[in-house]
Amino acid sequence: MFERMLKLFCAFLVTTSMAGGANAAELTIGSRATPTIDPHFLFLTSNLAYNSHIYGFLVARDENARRVPDLATSWEAVDDTTWEFKLREGVKFHDGTEFTAEDVVFSIERIPNVPNNPNPYTGTIRSIVGMEIVDSHTIRFSTDAVNPYLPDDLTEVIIVSKKAGEGATTEDFNSGKAAIGTGPYKFAEHVHGERLVLERHDDYWGGTPTWDRVTFRIISDDAARVAALLGGDVDMIDFVPPTEIGHLEKNPDISVFKRPSDRIIYFFPNVRHDTSPYLTDADGNPLDSNPLRDRRVRKALSMGINREAIAAKVMEGLAAPAGQTVPEGWFGYNPDLTVEPYDPEGAKKLLAEAGYPDGFGLTIHGPNDRYVNDSKICQAVGQMLARIGLDIKVDTMPKSVFFSKVRVPNVEFSFGLLGWGNSPYPASGHIGLLHSYDKDKGTGAYNRAGYANPEYDAAIDKAVSTVDDAERERLEQAALEIAMGDVALIPMHVQFTIAAGRKGLDFTPRADESTFAMNARPVQ
Repeated sequence: MFERMLKLFCAFLVTTSMAGGANAAELTIGSRATPTIDPHFLFLTSNLAYNSHIYGFLVARDENARRVPDLATSWEAVDDTTWEFKLREGVKFHDGTEFTAEDVVFSIERIPNVPNNPNPYTGTIRSIVGMEIVDSHTIRFSTDAVNPYLPDDLTEVIIVSKKAGEGATTEDFNSGKAAIGTGPYKFAEHVHGERLVLERHDDYWGGTPTWDRVTFRIISDDAARVAALLGGDVDMIDFVPPTEIGHLEKNPDISVFKRPSDRIIYFFPNVRHDTSPYLTDADGNPLDSNPLRDRRVRKALSMGINREAIAAKVMEGLAAPAGQTVPEGWFGYNPDLTVEPYDPEGAKKLLAEAGYPDGFGLTIHGPNDRYVNDSKICQAVGQMLARIGLDIKVDTMPKSVFFSKVRVPNVEFSFGLLGWGNSPYPASGHIGLLHSYDKDKGTGAYNRAGYANPEYDAAIDKAVSTVDDAERERLEQAALEIAMGDVALIPMHVQFTIAAGRKGLDFTPRADESTFAMNARPVQ
């Protein structure tokens, strides 16, 4: 009895005094990423995660990436190119306005028209060519071809209020003026680079949220974020650096939450142009031609990377080496595609065959605040590629700068680190990642490598227009084999989702790495 009373008392303390004496049911999260509150600006899963608190989707994802109803209660294919969605009735925006099909149309029409967008959401709506409001809570989408993945595509499309959003700028959303959603929390305050404060939406259609108030403290530095947790300044943190896991797991006041994610970390070799400012000869002079256009060179780079060492040492064992852009267990994963064996001598021979016996100069670019250990990965890979004869420079930068320089088709870098999350869609997502770029068709929106192979395009186009699941997966696997055989990208590893919290707090990590206050709860 005493132990039971003690547990209840501890749970009471958690809900009334988290982060040093906050009000009842207040949660403070130390978060790595800086948010944008315009849900159609800068397509990143971290932005989707923040905005999932404020806004809603037609279709959402649970922590295991399974589709679940959100603002749509059901959906069905009426014919080969028409989908009908039934919308949830009785849903109110935070200002009391009723949610209707007009808000859906407004939101989707807004996506391609957000100015100066460094990473737009256009790839998520590429197949939609028409929208018809059947009634206030029924909408039909017309697609340019058979698209069995439209519900998956729409898990990336946030619905905003037409009333609040008409004429609103990105700054109007970031200031909170237009940040009116249907989500479990309302916008309270946003100080760029410092904090995002949310308050409970008592009339949320999904039930009363756990926390009265949620504060995301933006702490981009990994060590500072861990220190904030240990010092009691925050209740939990996301993107825990793998080097800290062992230390935190031994701390009786801390709980660690981890699982494999859906994200593949990879390098893109930019083959879009004949020349590149970040490719030089052995003497540092600009090259007249782009060596990355030679498959043998791309293969040599892949062979020169020791993925097992990266996973074991840089990632502290919290990563799984990858030989493709789909994680094992996900739809479209091809079991015949294996991890590239580390073979530096073979890499040197391939470089010599391609006409580069003395190597060449290459700059590796990447973000330093987007993925787990992103900068360290770039540095480690740089050292490995130097061993096969390349003159390597490494340049990492904040993600806000990096993504502005890798916007398709104006990608400024020759070789860079990126991540690809598979939760929103199965291998069909490679319409955006590996399909040749076509702005009008909406393909290749995230194809930073500039990869273009008509055989691959035809294969993936056929796959995504196939309704039968088993046949579609077989076709997607075959398409993936073409691209990986071309070394269109250089897969590295599957990243883990890792969070940590103070004792008395429970948290369910998500496959998509999103940090949701809705997944945190006091231990009962």
